[in-house]
Amino acid sequence: MQFLLLPFLVTFSLLNFYGVFPATSTTLPTVISVDDNDNDNDHHHHHDELPFKYATSWRDFEKFVNIQKGARVTGISDLKNYFHRFGYLSAAPEQFSDDFDGELESAILTYQRNLGLRATGKLDVDTVDLIMSPRCGLGDNHQHTTAGAGKLPKLVHETRHFAYFEGRPRWVETKPITLTYSFDKNHMINYINEEEIKSVFSRAFTRWSEVIPVNFTEVEEYRTADIKIGFLKGDHGDGEPFDGVLGVLAHAFSPENGRLHLDGAETWAVDFDTEKSSVAVDLESVATHEIGHVLGLAHSSVKDAIMYPSLRPRSKKVDLRIDDVAGVQALYGSNPNFNYGSLLESEESSNSGASGRDRGRVRGGVFALTIWWLLTCWFL
Repeated sequence: MQFLLLPFLVTFSLLNFYGVFPATSTTLPTVISVDDNDNDNDHHHHHDELPFKYATSWRDFEKFVNIQKGARVTGISDLKNYFHRFGYLSAAPEQFSDDFDGELESAILTYQRNLGLRATGKLDVDTVDLIMSPRCGLGDNHQHTTAGAGKLPKLVHETRHFAYFEGRPRWVETKPITLTYSFDKNHMINYINEEEIKSVFSRAFTRWSEVIPVNFTEVEEYRTADIKIGFLKGDHGDGEPFDGVLGVLAHAFSPENGRLHLDGAETWAVDFDTEKSSVAVDLESVATHEIGHVLGLAHSSVKDAIMYPSLRPRSKKVDLRIDDVAGVQALYGSNPNFNYGSLLESEESSNSGASGRDRGRVRGGVFALTIWWLLTCWFL
């Protein structure tokens, strides 16, 4: 038994030594301004101030940077409502006060751990920055309340960075699995050509089918499709209303529900060269993320992963990372044609402009996996 465990123990040690497991430190984001009156030449800010502004429903949270536990500040109840919405506070919103109490501190600490921030329990710049950022409407926390009919489901975190829905639901079909998808003709957007939208989703579905033995086929009949896609606004009848520009961008439901909804109030983009809006959101990035939910993945704490919950305006993130692949393959197995080594090489290539530490993680992963295979072959 010791011989069987040795390869895994050595690999785990190597992964830690080479820094493959993500660090919890964070860097300040690129400045994005949506205020037409901002002075473009004024890029300086005090170290206690947020470096940018977002026109979201959460913009007022900027004033909470560096407030301390024990303080009473008007609007803290709104921040508590935010944490309640995403699964970090269980009390009813009508019970929330404007006090920075122990429950809020605990919620902040869990939020920081779940999303790869430095875990302090304090409202530092990086934490408030992320709270204000546009994101998926699905909760992050294993304490997310069990949902009734039409509600987004309860989550349960696994020992890795990726997570599943409670009970680890998945699509159960005769192998090879083929899932159909269709678009709600009554809820589309008219400023992007329909064929462009379909091409975006086709690419997004293909990314997932390349790593798991699941095929996706578009069909015309919306009512009978496995996956139903639509652009909806405000309260659209599923118990999870959208909130307008930025804020919540989209949400999807766990298997085998199949509903995938995007906020029709957003400025969706397929090409940032033609869409100049400062609040434009990349459709392909969000589509790829929400398909992950449709397949059964919850949110990841790995910032570069597709399943990380936040996405900044005018940013694009469409390539599956190791964390995404490991999570979805644990549910469905691997596509026989998938090459894990190619993914590692691709991740290293995409990190070529990153720090030496980040590049070292990927190289360390390749090295550790090679050692794992050699040791496994030797001892078995």
